Parts: sequence; C-alpha cells; structure tokens
Amino acid sequence: MSGPIIVIPSCTKNFDGLIFDAVGRKYSAAVAEVAECQPLLMPLGKSMADIGSVLDVADGILLPGSLSNVEPSHYGDEPPLDPAMIDRDRDALTLPLIRAAIERKLPLFAICRGFQEFNVALGGTLHQAVHAVDGHHDHREPTDEDYDIKFGPKHKVRLEGELKSWIGTDQLLVNSLHWQGINKLAGPLVAEAFAEDGLVEAIRAPAGNPFSIGVQWHPEWKPLSNPASIALFRRFGDAARGRTAKGQAA
Repeated sequence: MSGPIIVIPSCTKNFDGLIFDAVGRKYSAAVAEVAECQPLLMPLGKSMADIGSVLDVADGILLPGSLSNVEPSHYGDEPPLDPAMIDRDRDALTLPLIRAAIERKLPLFAICRGFQEFNVALGGTLHQAVHAVDGHHDHREPTDEDYDIKFGPKHKVRLEGELKSWIGTDQLLVNSLHWQGINKLAGPLVAEAFAEDGLVEAIRAPAGNPFSIGVQWHPEWKPLSNPASIALFRRFGDAARGRTAKGQAA
C-alpha cells in the first residue's frame, strides 16, 4: 500500500532578486513524522496551478503559515496595511484550492495564514491588525529572537464541538504569532475554539468532511512534545489514509 500524499502549497520568497517557491521545513516534517504521510510541495504561478490534476493525486491538503498576509481585496475594500507582506501568487492558488478541496471532501488542515485563507475562501472576512481592534488582545509573536520563546505558549483557548472531543479537553494553552484574525466567520464554517478575548481560534468545515480543520496557532512547532498537536496531525493522517484505502479498494 502506498502512503498518502499531502500537498502543501508554497509561498513566494525573494532571495537576492531570485524568486523561490518555499515551505517551512517544520510543516513538511510534521506531515512526515507525525501524520506519517508523504509531503508534496506545490509551486506557485499560473502555469503550475492545475488544481484538478493536483487534487487527483492528493490525499490531503496542508495550508501552512507564512510571514505574508491574505490580500484584503479578497474580503473587502481596505488597502493592505503593509503591501510588502502580500503574496498574490499564494492567494491565487490557495483560495480556489480550498474551495475545490472542500467540494471533494478532501482532508484539509489549515494553520495560521492557512486558517485565515480557509475563512476568506468560503466568504468570511479578516481583521488586518487584531491588536488594533477594541476588545481584542495583542496576538503578535514575542520580539525575542529565541524561537522557543516566539513559538512558546502564550494564551488559553476554549475548545468546542468535534475539536474538543478529538483532543480530549475543553482548554488548551497555545502559541500566538499573528496580526490578522477572523472578523466575520464564513457562513459554511463552524467555530470550534476561542481565545480569551473572543477571537475565533479554530474552524471546521460542515459535517461530512472527514477532516477539514483550521487553527490559528502553530501545532507544527515541535509537535511530538505536544499531545494536542500529535492528536491533530495523526487524525489528519488517518483521514488521508482513509482516502488512500478507498482508492485502492475501488
């Protein structure tokens, strides 16, 4: 039996004037080592975005976090707060990819920027700067250069619904490294975790999708030391393996 393939869309990175398709190693490592699936990185660009062909071979989609932000034109008419942080090629790929994956009931795991894309793709909106919104806390990462501090626990989230039953607790302590956050929740989505200031921290696609979850925090950071991260990635892997088994039995 061949292993499940998890497609991970890339980000645009500019190194010394050359454009690269890039994905943080921690995402592909978590897919390989915790979900126990085969990561497959998907490049950007119109000539490379044959979504139907990609989904024909994919057993799941992981939408990774990024330093870039979703362009506000996809959910409103505000100009971007920082145009340098926009990645239009990633938006052009991931937003239709999410809609197609949900339609096919393909397992999908969305993290941080991916969580925000998940909401926008299905009709929701975002705050560009959560810390500037009355009633919300500052969800940006610590300025410390030590990544164990940047990705260390910062605040509690309250879990509900399927996510609560999967992880086996009604509260988690999570990291927080984001400016953007959900303003209006997309109509088809269900909120399944909330920060102490009420900000939505996890979302789920409607019933019938084997695993379609987005989280605002970063479960891919040292996941094997975090029981909740293990539970999420292994359930994601199991959902992808379920598709592989069905395909081979057909």
